[in-house]
Amino acid sequence: MGLENKIRIALRFILAVALIEYPYAWIAVEFEHLITASPLVQQNFKLLAAVVMLALGILGLWSVRKPSSLTVKLQESGFRKGLILSILNPQAIPWWIGMTAYLKIQGWIVLATTWQVHSYVLGTSLGVLLLLLLLLMAAKKLAPVVRNNRLVALLPGLILIGLGLLALYSYLVS
Repeated sequence: MGLENKIRIALRFILAVALIEYPYAWIAVEFEHLITASPLVQQNFKLLAAVVMLALGILGLWSVRKPSSLTVKLQESGFRKGLILSILNPQAIPWWIGMTAYLKIQGWIVLATTWQVHSYVLGTSLGVLLLLLLLLMAAKKLAPVVRNNRLVALLPGLILIGLGLLALYSYLVS
């Protein structure tokens, strides 16, 4: 969206992604010890991640070729698109589980009180917000180079399919 100079839509997208990051990070923090201890849960997360990434990748490639009315509606509403893509992205939970476990093991965070947990989770949402705003500013600079480039339009779908296949392979060999 930033590359297409759709700044207002991109800002709404960024806001939606940051909002969804909060509950996903909270889930990860609350269940970090249960999830990191269960190999069955870890294996199912790999499979879920593979299925979601493959589906999003295929839908992404399909929408580049023949945009549906829903795709057009989502492109016009960055907030809805951000909500849907964030909700369908299961990678945020394992990412925050791993990061939270690492930070706790290093002694860099203590999440013993409700205040500490919510401060940490709010920080994750604000961090995502700031990172995506930074990417938006960088995209504005890159827009003239990649605008109307078919490869750029296909690349997110191809990357998601590649990551989905990698996650599926990882699931099958483990």
